[in-house]
Amino acid sequence: MRLSLLAVGQMRGTAAAALYDDYATRIAKSGRAIGLDGLQLTEIKDHHDAPAKLHAALDAHKGFSIFLDEGGAGWTSRQLAENISHWRDTNRGDALFVIGPADGFPSDMKARADITLSLGKMTWPHMLARVMLAEQLWRAISILTAHPYHRD
Repeated sequence: MRLSLLAVGQMRGTAAAALYDDYATRIAKSGRAIGLDGLQLTEIKDHHDAPAKLHAALDAHKGFSIFLDEGGAGWTSRQLAENISHWRDTNRGDALFVIGPADGFPSDMKARADITLSLGKMTWPHMLARVMLAEQLWRAISILTAHPYHRD
C-alpha cells in the first residue's frame, strides 16, 4: 500500500523541509517490512488555481482520501496504526492524506473525503502539519513493526 501526501503550498527551503525529509526517509525504510511504500509528497502552489489542481489530483487518485481538517476525528497514534493496518489488510487501496488551503477545504471538496482527520484543536502552520503527519505515520509504522511504544 502506498502512502501519499497532497498539500497546498511548498516546503522547499524551509526549516520544516529537513524535518519532513527525515520522517519520510524513516517511513520508507521501516514501512517496507510491513508492506507500505514510502510517503510520496505532491505539492500544489498556493495560487488561485489551487482548488482546481486539488480536484484534478483527487480525480486521478485510485485509492481513498484522508483530509486533514480541524473538524475531523481525533485519533490516537495507536488508532492511526490500527487503521493503517486495516486499510492494508483489506486491500483498501492507496491512502492519500490531503492538506488543503490555508482557509480550509471548500464544502464541495470536503464531501470528497473518505475520512476527515484532525491533528488537534489548535491551529498549526501548514508546514508543521506536514511534519506532524509524517511523524505520526512513522510512529504508526513503528507500532505496527512491534517497536516498543512508550504509551503502552
